[in-house]
Amino acid sequence: MNNKVTGGKVSYLGTKLINAEPMSRAAYNDFRGWELPADEDGTDEGYLVEYVDGGKPNTLAYTGYVSWSPKEQFEAAYRRTDGMNFGMAIEAMKMGKKVAREGWNGKGMWLMLIPGSNPTLTTGTPYAEALGEYGDSHGNVDQIPINAHIDMFTADQCMQPGWLASQADMLADDWAIV
Repeated sequence: MNNKVTGGKVSYLGTKLINAEPMSRAAYNDFRGWELPADEDGTDEGYLVEYVDGGKPNTLAYTGYVSWSPKEQFEAAYRRTDGMNFGMAIEAMKMGKKVAREGWNGKGMWLMLIPGSNPTLTTGTPYAEALGEYGDSHGNVDQIPINAHIDMFTADQCMQPGWLASQADMLADDWAIV
């Protein structure tokens, strides 16, 4: 995979979970206690952006790092979390969030990403019994990697390991963080 490098700069594609509220440039400067620079237009529409997934707070009024973004750049970069596409839903799960589709028939259903693990296998369990032939020269299987996977909390309130997306799920724009 090649990065596009121009003029010493490297391109990045970012995914962050933020809180935001509409706020003009002048209102943001007032909020921060700053004087609006003479060469800036205070009526510019934009958003106060709070980064909630890391970084030290830079004001006592918010728990995350706060900055201001012009409306055009903000709306090109961010989508609400109640109208995400499938790729954004996957990114949210990678951040530890649970996601669901508004269009699902069952109520209360959601998905979560289960990270990969290397559990110790206990003698007599189905994994240990099934994998016994793959053990060391004595047939011992102590650990076997379990790959990351997506599980579903179903409408009948059970966890279903190994959920797979349908074409409709992959193309839908009604994913939300729950």
